[in-house]
Amino acid sequence: MLAAALFTFACSVGVGTKTPENHPKLNWQNCASKGSCSQVSGEVTMDSNWRWTHDGNGKNCYDGNTWISSLCPDDKTCSDKCVLDGAEYQATYGIQSNGTALTLKFVTHGSYSTNIGSRLYLLKDKSTYYVFKLNNKEFTFSVDVSKLPCGLNGALYFVEMDADGGKAKYAGAKPGAEYGLGYCDAQCPSDLKFINGEANSEGWKPQSGDKNAGNGKYGSCCSEMDVWESNSQATALTPHVCKTTGQQRCSGKSECGGQDGQDRFAGLCDEDGCDFNNWRMGDKTFFGPGLIVDTKSPFVVVTQFYGSPVTEIRRKYVQNGKVIENSKSNIPGIDATAAISDHFCEQQKKAFGDTNDFKNKGGFAKLGQVFDRGMVLVLSLWDDHQVAMLWLDSTYPTNKDKSQPGVDRGPCPTSSGKPDDVESASADATVVYGNIKFGALDSTY
Repeated sequence: MLAAALFTFACSVGVGTKTPENHPKLNWQNCASKGSCSQVSGEVTMDSNWRWTHDGNGKNCYDGNTWISSLCPDDKTCSDKCVLDGAEYQATYGIQSNGTALTLKFVTHGSYSTNIGSRLYLLKDKSTYYVFKLNNKEFTFSVDVSKLPCGLNGALYFVEMDADGGKAKYAGAKPGAEYGLGYCDAQCPSDLKFINGEANSEGWKPQSGDKNAGNGKYGSCCSEMDVWESNSQATALTPHVCKTTGQQRCSGKSECGGQDGQDRFAGLCDEDGCDFNNWRMGDKTFFGPGLIVDTKSPFVVVTQFYGSPVTEIRRKYVQNGKVIENSKSNIPGIDATAAISDHFCEQQKKAFGDTNDFKNKGGFAKLGQVFDRGMVLVLSLWDDHQVAMLWLDSTYPTNKDKSQPGVDRGPCPTSSGKPDDVESASADATVVYGNIKFGALDSTY
């Protein structure tokens, strides 16, 4: 009986052997000063949510958007019986790397399944995520969003994940960072199949609008720095902070928050964030096809985190050899600024009639603490089964007049972005991230 009890306590998610895990290379540069950059060897790994989960012999533990009850009657049994396997990055997920740039394809028809979107993390070595400390630094990358229409989001961002994917903290997280465990963000997502090294299968409810996803009773929360959320029509730069220190599993609305109403502000994290979307901030001539930052061609994105601890976030672009300063806000009641700060957030939330949950959860003081501990880089491409990405590129909320400050966020119609539509009409959509540089302010461009 004692042996059985110990075995139950020590149960963990296993590592499968059906598919070899060969991480795509993604090298980048660390810059001490302008013109003084050194190459860093890196690679990426696929998030565990996208991976094949089976019993070790090839029988699915998760199929479609449902856990198989015979293998997963509860979280601990499911964790003990199921493994995460390696990824066929190009054939199954449409991921291609040339060593310095990564191409993410939206829909990939594989031999056994159709894959939608992806989420990957930059690794320091085979089993450890690279941790970036952002205070008084800048982060730069090139991007091509020309093939991303309304409703898609090519997102490059940072989250306060554990560097080892939770392997040291949670006994069950055996696959660790090598197999993409440990994800968290400021939405406290509950669609994760594994949290804290355990399956999230108990109480799992398949999503009615998504044949691949569901939601468990737990979520996974941590602070998030959205450096880049974009398609060819709109872009947003958004910090989010949480009450947590690092990743924390949540349950219930008092911890996880919610999508709507006051529940959205009840949880551990600031789900709305404090965003700078050029269109939403009053400049409809700055970002898009044929505009100042012309999304028909690739360009470079420079994000600067001023102060140690950070007090301001600034943005620049480089296209065709020309440095382009970010557009300034043009909204009554908001200073004509191109940067995000506590003062900007206070003015913006008041002008837009929004709750300043960024301030309530700690604002830039909290963000500086997170930056000092360090964050993991995420590269992703996704569509939105909740609100069709209208919050990024259209009128949102849709029941408000778009003439109200903050409601008009982009040029896309409110009928756009429906997942069935974009997955059919834009299956070949791609985003390309490359030429990543990190270092001292004004050193990377």
